[in-house]
Amino acid sequence: MSDVERPPVPPFTSESAAQKVRLAEDGWNSRDPIRVSLAYTVDCRWRNRAEFVTGRDAIQTFLAAKWRRELDYRLIKELWSFDNNRIAVRFAYEWHDDSGNWFRSFGNENWEFDDRGLMRKRYASINDLPISIQNRRFHWPLGRRPDDHPSLSELGF
Repeated sequence: MSDVERPPVPPFTSESAAQKVRLAEDGWNSRDPIRVSLAYTVDCRWRNRAEFVTGRDAIQTFLAAKWRRELDYRLIKELWSFDNNRIAVRFAYEWHDDSGNWFRSFGNENWEFDDRGLMRKRYASINDLPISIQNRRFHWPLGRRPDDHPSLSELGF
């Protein structure tokens, strides 16, 4: 499993970097920890907020806990920059807790890939903004964001 290629692979072009970002967004919107973890090397290193996670098994555990806490999760990622085997993205996602409090979480990620297109490093900085249910902007059915849904830039984020 760890030696499977995950196209697109480095070195990235503008088109392949944007495709990689959309594939990551689609995976995360599945809210399937196993599916998402397969995009990472078996020894991938993460910093997510103030948490440090190493390895695919730890990523699966982290994501399962995340999506038990962050309900009705919907995410949009957008390419910020790329170079060779690295991609920088910005993102926003909306979710609510088990008390019905809604949040929009904004962040930036720096990614580094191996030659097979598996992510080996992920550094994420994230801030949470409480929002009212009336201020939600991500309304598609759970799962993949429709192609015609506005991007972060189009939404003014």
